[in-house]
Amino acid sequence: MTASYVFSVRFRLSPDAAVSVEPETFETTLYRPADPPGEDGWLFFRDNLWRGEVNDQRHARRLAEDALGVDVEAVEFRRFETDREHYDALKAAIADDLATFNADSVSEVLNKYFGSSVEVVS
Repeated sequence: MTASYVFSVRFRLSPDAAVSVEPETFETTLYRPADPPGEDGWLFFRDNLWRGEVNDQRHARRLAEDALGVDVEAVEFRRFETDREHYDALKAAIADDLATFNADSVSEVLNKYFGSSVEVVS
């Protein structure tokens, strides 16, 4: 099973005063592996996304800064890339505990957090 949260990250280099860089700002794609459904960390989507967007920009920048070791200016959620096996397991784990998501169906949960940003790859 494989799945990743895909983010666009804009960051700035902050060299010491002895040197300069141009450009100072860059954009890159960050892939954060998704934890297996039901395991510790699998609720990353619930805690960090809303309707296919980052729900707390400050928190998302801090997570990206910790991962990349640079000053992050912005983070945008692009998509959730998953294989069929992971996606089916994710839907099953959601179905087992709909109350956690305050929802009546799996599709409601997926829409609530991912919007239309799920991409199932083979």
